[in-house]
Amino acid sequence: MTAHTTQDVLRASAAWVWFPRGSEQHKGHLQLVRYPERFGGGVRGSQVDSDADPATVLDDAIEYTRSRSESELRFWTNASDRPDLEEELRRRGAEHFDTVAVFARPLGGADVEVPDGVTAEVVRTLDQVREVDAINVPVWQQQPLDEEGLRVELDEVTSALEAGTQLRVLARLDADGRAVSTGGCTIVDGFVRLWGAATLEEDRGRGAYRAVLAERLRASATLGAQTALVKGRTATSAPILARAGFTHYGDERGYLLLV
Repeated sequence: MTAHTTQDVLRASAAWVWFPRGSEQHKGHLQLVRYPERFGGGVRGSQVDSDADPATVLDDAIEYTRSRSESELRFWTNASDRPDLEEELRRRGAEHFDTVAVFARPLGGADVEVPDGVTAEVVRTLDQVREVDAINVPVWQQQPLDEEGLRVELDEVTSALEAGTQLRVLARLDADGRAVSTGGCTIVDGFVRLWGAATLEEDRGRGAYRAVLAERLRASATLGAQTALVKGRTATSAPILARAGFTHYGDERGYLLLV
């Protein structure tokens, strides 16, 4: 197989957008996604591709946000945006709330070193889905799933795993068997997108994130992925990813605009 080039990585990064279950999508000057209340609501914007000027593009996004009775528009920059909205967002008082570093590495590289006392596993059961939710709720500050929601989530997880398109991973501390970290990944066009990594705050720094990372790389390689792609927060996972052999391809910045 031909190795992915820098341009391949940048295109794959620009094409990456998440549509949560129950979300609403709108594609015009840019990609807009209205998030369900479970994930905090509001509208997320990305993937600008328009001949219009930045003010017009942003006005369109604001109009859509207001039409859905939402008050928060979150926008993530990308080097491929056309036009670039960053200056217009700042001019209108948008708050820069986060930055992620775009990283990639071939799956055939060196293994990620995982310390003793931590193990990782692919999620396949209802109990594991319940453990994933127990981690995600406090880390991402989202609403917990009820029993029906957990079963729907299990159906999605197992169906995607059987199709070879997506999987979730849990990491445990061997001392007591507690699940303390989780993360997912999706395989698209030879890339595996690593997303949703979360570790309970009191258990960070013990290697659980590295265990989740290593298992996602291992499992996705068996499903045919060639290159891992991840957007790591500069203050948390980015240093770990750099040490794990990932190459930095640029940054994406998040802005919050109250409308």
